[in-house]
Formats: sequence, C-alpha cells, structure tokens
Amino acid sequence: MYFISTRGGERVTGAEAVVKGIASDGGLFVPEEFPTVGAEEFEAMEHMDYPERAACILKKYFGEYDGEALLAALREAYSKFEGDDPAPLIRMDNGMYMLELFHGPTCAFKDMALTVLPYLLKRGCEILGKKEDVFILTATSGDTGKAALEGFADVPGVKLMVFYPEEGVSKLQKQQMCTQDGENVNVVAVRGNFDDCQNAVKKIFGSEKCVKAISDKGYLLTSANSINFGRLAPQICYYFSAYLDLVTSEQIQMGDPVDFAVPTGNFGNILAAYYAKRMGLPVGTLICASNKNNVLTEFWRTGIYEIKRPFYRTMSPSMDILVSSNLERLIFELSGRDAKRTADRMAALSKSGRYSLSTAEHKKLREEFFAGCTTEDETVECIYDFFEEYGYPMDTHTGVAMNVAQRYEEKLKGDTMSEIHPIVVVSTASPYKFPQDVLYALTGNDVKDSFKGVKRIHLLTAMKVPEPIKAVRYKPIRFKTTVSPDKMFDEVLKFL
Repeated sequence: MYFISTRGGERVTGAEAVVKGIASDGGLFVPEEFPTVGAEEFEAMEHMDYPERAACILKKYFGEYDGEALLAALREAYSKFEGDDPAPLIRMDNGMYMLELFHGPTCAFKDMALTVLPYLLKRGCEILGKKEDVFILTATSGDTGKAALEGFADVPGVKLMVFYPEEGVSKLQKQQMCTQDGENVNVVAVRGNFDDCQNAVKKIFGSEKCVKAISDKGYLLTSANSINFGRLAPQICYYFSAYLDLVTSEQIQMGDPVDFAVPTGNFGNILAAYYAKRMGLPVGTLICASNKNNVLTEFWRTGIYEIKRPFYRTMSPSMDILVSSNLERLIFELSGRDAKRTADRMAALSKSGRYSLSTAEHKKLREEFFAGCTTEDETVECIYDFFEEYGYPMDTHTGVAMNVAQRYEEKLKGDTMSEIHPIVVVSTASPYKFPQDVLYALTGNDVKDSFKGVKRIHLLTAMKVPEPIKAVRYKPIRFKTTVSPDKMFDEVLKFL
C-alpha cells in the first residue's frame, strides 16, 4: 500500500507516512487507493474480538508490518482499557446506539489510536532504518494531548511536546496534561485558541529552517495529531467493529445500512467513518455534529468554507475549532483527487480565509453527510432530557452529537420518502472529563472545583468514576509555562 499527498508530488509507503506525519509539500497523506473488505472477511470478523478486527483493517494499510506483531501490539494497547471490550456498543431505549470510546487510559476516544501509534511509529522507524530519536510535536484541543502523553511517556528514543490553548480546555483536561509523568514529555500553554496552536505547529512542520534546527539536534520530526495517518487509521477500526456488533447481536442483517453521528472538530473522527465506508462498510449517512463554532455546518449548507467568523469558547472545547485540518482529505476526494485544486484551496484558505466547492462537489458532499450544530442551551437540554428519560449521562461533546442525531431522525420521520436506518452516536469522552459542565446540565448547579463536580455526578448517576480521573486529583502540577504563538518554536528548542 502506498500513500500520496493531497497536494501532489509525493508517494510513500505506510511506514514512511507514519514516520513523516505530514507530506513535504504541506499536504496530508492519503491511501493511493482504498483497500476493500470482502464478504468472506466480514463473515470472519464477526467472530473476532476487537484487537483481531483492528488488525484485519490496519494490515490492509500497513502491509510491510508483520501481522502477528501488529496483533500483539494491538492486544497490548487495548489491555490498558477498562473492561473486556475497548469500544462497547450500548443499545438505548430510543432505538439509537452509543459507541463508547472512553474506556482507555485518558477517558477519551483519542486513546483508541494513541495507544497504538507508539508501535506503528517505532516499528516504522525500524523498517525504514531510521536511527535518529523521534520528536513528536502536537497541538491539542484537550484530548489528543493527554492521550499522546500517556501513550509516549518514557518510550525510549522519543520526545513529545504538547501545546494547548491556555483557556481552551476544561480544567480537568488541563490537570491531566500538566501532571503527566515521564522524563521525555513537555506541555506548554499558548495564549490563544486551538487554531492558533495548530497553525503555529503547521508552520514549524512547513519551515525548512525549523525542521533543520530539530534535525541538527538529532531528532526526526513527526506528529501525533490526526494529520498523521498512523493516528487516523486505528479510528477506522471501531466503525467496523460497531457494525459487526450490530450484526452479531441480531440488531441488523449484514449489508443493512447504518448511520453514524459524530461530534466533529478537527474532522478526523468522522473522516475515519468515511474511510470505512470507502472500504465497503455499509454506512448510510454520516451525521456531522458541531457546536456553536458552526463553520462545518455552514460549509455543508453553502459549499463555502469561511474561517473569518467569531470564535466561541464552549462547554465542548475539543470542538472549538475553525480550521478543521482533516477536511483537506475529504476535499481531495470530492475534487476527484485533484491535488492541484486541493493545494490551491488550502493556499486560498491560508491567504484569504475561505474557499468554495463547485456545484458538483457540493452535491456530493450533501449526498454523503448531514451537518447540524447546537447552541449551548440545546446541548444542556439534550444532556438533561436524555438522562431524565434513559438514565444515561453523556459528556458535552456526545450531547452535541445526540442533539443533532435526534434532529436528523425527526427530519427523516417527517419525510415519508426517506429510509430510516439505525443511528450509532459516537460517544467520545467520559462525562467525568467535563464534570462542571455535565453537572450543570444535569442539575443546574455550578461548582468551581472539578473534583467536587466528579463526586456530585457520581452521587447523582452512580456511574463509576474511572481510575485515571481519580488518580490525577492529588498529582503535583509539573508544567506551568505559557507562551504566545510566536514563541512556540523557542520552547521547542529549549526542550530539545
């Protein structure tokens, strides 16, 4: 399997795509062609556990990796999760399903990939004969940072640095990151929002001077963000597994379409669902759910991507993003894999803050996806109503997805010509990661202390408090540095 850049001019192996992270021209690596899953493979995967299913999917992209070693690495990665199934599917009384992706070491869906990425990266370096140490540079809106820190802490031959927006993550997310163990990690706050962090990191990757300075210190630069295909690929696996769970539990017949509702910020999670569909998974509609930062919803409505708009800090901070990096991969597909057109659009976005689709491309987009957004009040109401009716507490991001999914279902029911499919809502984080906002949604009460919020949610819902949340309470704060975006590379050089 080879990978090509969305902006043209580069063709690499799977190992190279993982190790490089981003293409030399600033583009993102995508499969040269999508592998497919045949009927016999679907049937075989029905009887497999999650690591075995994931190995079947990942092997199609990373053919140069040994299959048995890959499976062993997946078993080790998912042994760190609570329970027997790292991605359990829960049937709700309203006929929808929850795909719970928050049972890993940091209680968020990023664990599904970032427990696997260390193996893919280290083995990739071995395959390519790379002898340098690896430097992983990552921007986070809250969850990627902690999951990457947990995955790479004290991994030999690796250093990891995470930048996060100072006021753009929850208090508990910040505490998780800033108390992280590991002698090879560093965490720095940035004055600004996630887009400021992400843009500065992209500039470092795109600067020959910066890359050379890192190389001169003996490090190979790469990323743990979903711009790295090695981060994105493991996310494809849980869509296949959820579908197969529906089949084996006799909720659907093999081949029946299923819709997925995904809370969406940087577009990686829902893109993984789109890739699963391209591989042959019977996906109906992909429901793209946004919060008050509704740049994606407007893009679906108008065909124009416009980032010169107000930025809002919300109770679902991992979605407080205006520049959705992984959207570039979808734009590449919608354009008929036209690398020049994609490069021109990304240049226009950087220069003028906008680009537009053709009429035909916009039509394709609307055929594949439904997009909707929620206000803060709508998210609060959804979390409250859902708990009152079904006794199931959701985090704020999942609340956004559920609200949009319910509105989509109502829309279909109002159209007698529409076919209604089962809807799987992707639950991306434990409610305990956002305890103050979840408690407010459930009770209307505000608390200043995150752990008081955790305690009160537990008393109200009886939902088990995850061990990683308990453990962070009394850990000392290790990382206290805050910088402006223009000083981020200075901090990189200090760290190295």
